[in-house]
Amino acid sequence: MTALAAFGLLVIRLVMGLTFAAHGTQKLFGWFGGHGLKGTGGFFESIGIKPGKTMALLAGTSEVAGGILFAVGFLTPLAAFLIIATMIVAILKVHGANGYWATQNGTEYNVMLIVVALGVALVGAGAYSIDAVLFG
Repeated sequence: MTALAAFGLLVIRLVMGLTFAAHGTQKLFGWFGGHGLKGTGGFFESIGIKPGKTMALLAGTSEVAGGILFAVGFLTPLAAFLIIATMIVAILKVHGANGYWATQNGTEYNVMLIVVALGVALVGAGAYSIDAVLFG
């Protein structure tokens, strides 16, 4: 892999992973305009995800953990799995009925995250990752 390709993977991992982790902090702590566990838990209850607060804790934790692992390129297949699983639930419970486009609260953003996570998991995190240092 060229240094440029490795740098490209690093940029993708950092932007996507840190953005995904930030979404988790919205659920967990109410940061970045989020609603915290109580508000997210209430929303989850309203769409049939129960117990809401517990499921919000699990979703937020998966997003933070998956995002950080993805960003640093550590256990990248696990990080991708956490991202993909969370987005599949989001599609099934929130966005799927709204069609594809994000402008209609559809699945567009979720699908993009799934595709990028899967792509990086398949090609590897790149030379500038913890996986590369630990596992060659």
